[in-house]
Amino acid sequence: MTRSKAVIVVTILALVFAGIAAWSIFSYLQTETKKVKAGQPQNIVVATADIPIGSKITEAQVKIAGFPQDSIPPGSINDIKSVPGRVAIRPITAGDAVTEQKLMPKAGAPGAGIMTYLVPQGHRAVTVAVNEVAGVAGFLTPADRVDVVVTTVPPGSTDNLSKIVLQNVPILATGQMTEQKEGKAVVVPTVTLDLTPEDSEKLVLAASKGPLQMLLRNVSDTARVESKGATISKVLTGMERPVVAKAPARTVTRAVLRPVKPVRSAATAPPVYTVEIIKGKEKSTKQFTH
Repeated sequence: MTRSKAVIVVTILALVFAGIAAWSIFSYLQTETKKVKAGQPQNIVVATADIPIGSKITEAQVKIAGFPQDSIPPGSINDIKSVPGRVAIRPITAGDAVTEQKLMPKAGAPGAGIMTYLVPQGHRAVTVAVNEVAGVAGFLTPADRVDVVVTTVPPGSTDNLSKIVLQNVPILATGQMTEQKEGKAVVVPTVTLDLTPEDSEKLVLAASKGPLQMLLRNVSDTARVESKGATISKVLTGMERPVVAKAPARTVTRAVLRPVKPVRSAATAPPVYTVEIIKGKEKSTKQFTH
């Protein structure tokens, strides 16, 4: 190899190695720049206090705080003015980022009702009307637990029966509804209960058979109680009057013997007797001689 060719080869190799070194340095600097940017905080909205589910967020409950960019959760909010007035559909603890997934959608969006987020998976929300007394004089509040009593007349009986049909049922909400009574609008208290589909059927059927009464439980009382119910006879006398079913009507057959004046012929015939047989409404006669 001549000297000039050797110089060319060395020059080419030097350029190649220089290019590789330059590319390595550039990639390293890019990576370090991304790390620096990722480590720099970005301002997002966080909670300053615990925010329970279903509550409307106030200005005092949120603030702007810096979060590392690589730790910012999806759906974070940068504009603090857009958060107050929104309703939390998930519990938010102090210091947590306030995200769109934790807030009820804005009015008009699908799922904008708070109740749909309060119903547990696999359960149903059922609303029933009560009066002030049946609603424990207005002392019922969400998260309380109640037993439900229905008063009705059982089939085959004339005696009213009060019976606990549901026990230890959580209350999701309380409210009011308007009904028309005697041509006037009347405000009626309502209670929305958290029930399984099977218990929902029981409650709807019970509400159609008679008035309902709510029995408020102690916060720590979750035991199930076995009860046979109470009737007027049991309340007044202390004894349960058995329900006697009416026996079906039976057909009674009676035979009535009536003597008949004997008819004598010229040869002095023996006396003839006539028997009248009554079966229900049917009558028949038979004759015989003695």
